[in-house]
Amino acid sequence: GGSWLRAAGRSLAAAANPTIRAAGCAEPATDLTVSEPGQAQCVEEGPGSLAPEEWRSCGREKSSHSPRSRHKPVMVKEVLSYLAPKPGQIFLDMTFGAGGHTKMILSQAPDISVFALDRDPVAYGIAEQVSQEYHGRFRPLLGRFSELESLLVASGVATDTFDGVLIDAGCSSMQLDVPLRGFALSKDGPLDMRMDGDRYPDMPTAADVVNALDQQSLASILRIYGEERHAKKIAAAIAQARSIYPITRTQQLASIVAGALPASAMYARKDLLQRPAHVATKTFQALRIFVNDELNELYRGLRTAHKFLKPQGRLVALTFHSLEDRIVKRVFHSVDLSERPNLNARQKIRQGLRRQEEEEPCHSEQGNLNWSNIQKKVLTPDLQEVQENPRGRSAKLRAALKL
Repeated sequence: GGSWLRAAGRSLAAAANPTIRAAGCAEPATDLTVSEPGQAQCVEEGPGSLAPEEWRSCGREKSSHSPRSRHKPVMVKEVLSYLAPKPGQIFLDMTFGAGGHTKMILSQAPDISVFALDRDPVAYGIAEQVSQEYHGRFRPLLGRFSELESLLVASGVATDTFDGVLIDAGCSSMQLDVPLRGFALSKDGPLDMRMDGDRYPDMPTAADVVNALDQQSLASILRIYGEERHAKKIAAAIAQARSIYPITRTQQLASIVAGALPASAMYARKDLLQRPAHVATKTFQALRIFVNDELNELYRGLRTAHKFLKPQGRLVALTFHSLEDRIVKRVFHSVDLSERPNLNARQKIRQGLRRQEEEEPCHSEQGNLNWSNIQKKVLTPDLQEVQENPRGRSAKLRAALKL
């Protein structure tokens, strides 16, 4: 049943969406990904190593975690400052998660209303419970960024409606804390990583990806989406391991990645708090982004946000790694995502002449997404917040006005 996965993998290395590729990443093959994000950075630390005999004995565990037990919204003060909610305004939270940001927005005035989207059925269930507390001021929506426009239209929302929109990309603490979801490498569970849960039974899991794609395609995924320097070594180790036994568990994969590199590299990487970061962290990030088509979904979400914002409406975007931030930055600065980064003046002239010869518009992918940046520099959490909420340590906030 993996032939279609292999075919999709071969096409990955050859053909990529120019919209996303120039932002540092290729588009997942459409045959493989049914297509999108959540809240805190999807990174866990820990040794993450089980012996092969332990992989076989791992049962299907049940989690007693409350979905909201460890979730903390990131940079709440800054989000509220840049959204600047006022009485009577309407907002859109495109990544509800556990509802921390949504509740803070609603608390700013008794007649503020919020529409909130999430692709995760667990988060949507929480949103439905929260909606009962706000008597018609809060409307939950279940779906991806790419489905948002149709969901809003079906809900009777016209374009140019919202006073402010919040996007909080990445994956949520709720997803990290439940081993059955397969996001965290420090907690053993089935290698799943689908943010949509079981909504789309035919959607490939991370296990499908690592067991079916050829070695070259795996290396491309790790290099492009995880910015992993050792992508070829890790892909080779995965290919060798799966030839002996299928890779189905998170810590099984973490051990394979760790075994592909010298023992000295196990904790050589440090996070922003200078804590040891597991060597498989970037591999897990890459697979999660690929499985959920997160970067293409983010780009579609930004376009939809622009369409439904009022003129002078505010968009606040929280991102958790450089690939996401690069897309948001380019969109806010109206830079064509198909343009290579860091071109010098001569290269830009040559590129312009080439486009004229080919009669291609410079911003064909961008359309008329005109933004004015509210703040000059990207914002990051202060030291106190990082200490209180380490999972949000890599957050970056950008805010812009729709022109």
